[in-house]
Amino acid sequence: MKKRNHPAKTSVPPKRRGRPPKNRSADVVAQLPLNLAAAADAQLWKGGLNRGGRLGSSVPLSPAKVTPVYDSYWRFAAERQHVFFNRIVGSARPWTTNPVLATYKFTNAYRASDRVSQYLIRNVIYRDDLPASEEEVFFRILLFKLFNKIETWALLESELGPLTFSDYSFRRYDTVLARAMRRGTRIYSAAYIMPPGSSAFGHPSKHQNHLCLLERMMADKLPKKLTDAHSMQQGFELLRAYPTIGDFLAYQFVTDVNYSTITNFSEMDFVVPGPGARDGLRKCFADPGGLNEPELIRLMTDIQEAEFERLEISFPSLWGRRLQLIDCQNLFCEVDKFARVAHPDIAGRTGRTRIKQKFSPTSKPLVFWYPPKWGLNDRIASGSLPNEIAVSESVNEPVSRMPEARRG
Repeated sequence: MKKRNHPAKTSVPPKRRGRPPKNRSADVVAQLPLNLAAAADAQLWKGGLNRGGRLGSSVPLSPAKVTPVYDSYWRFAAERQHVFFNRIVGSARPWTTNPVLATYKFTNAYRASDRVSQYLIRNVIYRDDLPASEEEVFFRILLFKLFNKIETWALLESELGPLTFSDYSFRRYDTVLARAMRRGTRIYSAAYIMPPGSSAFGHPSKHQNHLCLLERMMADKLPKKLTDAHSMQQGFELLRAYPTIGDFLAYQFVTDVNYSTITNFSEMDFVVPGPGARDGLRKCFADPGGLNEPELIRLMTDIQEAEFERLEISFPSLWGRRLQLIDCQNLFCEVDKFARVAHPDIAGRTGRTRIKQKFSPTSKPLVFWYPPKWGLNDRIASGSLPNEIAVSESVNEPVSRMPEARRG
């Protein structure tokens, strides 16, 4: 028997059972302000597969069997990145001709380009006016990420001054946060759910328990342990050992810490699929061909150039940086949402059929800055753009309308 060439094994925590998939495609079509029947062949990116839903022989996926959502994954990644650069150069809306991307909110193709990640990198981690020790930087990262909300960080700064571990006081932080909650202010992001932690730390308020969690990490000298870790997986396991932190949060937190100089892991070291990514994987792969979820994500990173070429898609990278494991994981989460509208007949694990958030652009100009160790900031400062971006002479027109995405 011929041995199959699988990607290198990637460690992953045990799978958890999800809810059985539901199919309510008729309901979602009725709710959408889009003519899906007319758009299917034009802009929603269905089809593009060989007979039987298998990829061509040039792509080493056999015997994995894919669905039409698989091609949409690559088209979505490219179009979302074109929207990103259209905004950077100041093009006027619409930044895309795809009705789903134009209507609903999706994160960027690269995780570090999202607004909250950008704020973390520039306004929390790399601050010339705050201490740069591993202990202090870690304290700031976890303090920010436990709430994951820019407004909460800004509130604490405005009330308490510079946020440092050397000046930290549970009472002072608790007072500010409790007062904000009494005013009806939301101090947590809705991006993901933070467990309350009452059973572990005994406080009635969630924010009090999370402050205690941070205190325990600092008492355990976790920043030093992360610095001494030899791999992203080891860093993940250190974070995963704490109460209220599951697989998803531990992977997100170790990725955030890795933006700093505390660690210097490759983002190609390790991946843990979140719930949304698992839904996206289910929609892209009718049969994974014996590969587990992390292996499928690694496969996507390995074959990204070949797939963009196969589909004749122009993909503008992040100033030369390829999509990493964390990015491809996030893209599965986003294509899960995209497919609820573009492919309502293909169910995921949870059976969700609606995209909750509509797109609402911010009026503030976008100035991007990434971890200096990535070597991107000088290119950005020079005004250079990837070769795949064909900038219009007039900023009143979109940079690229991706005609390839409308080929059906």
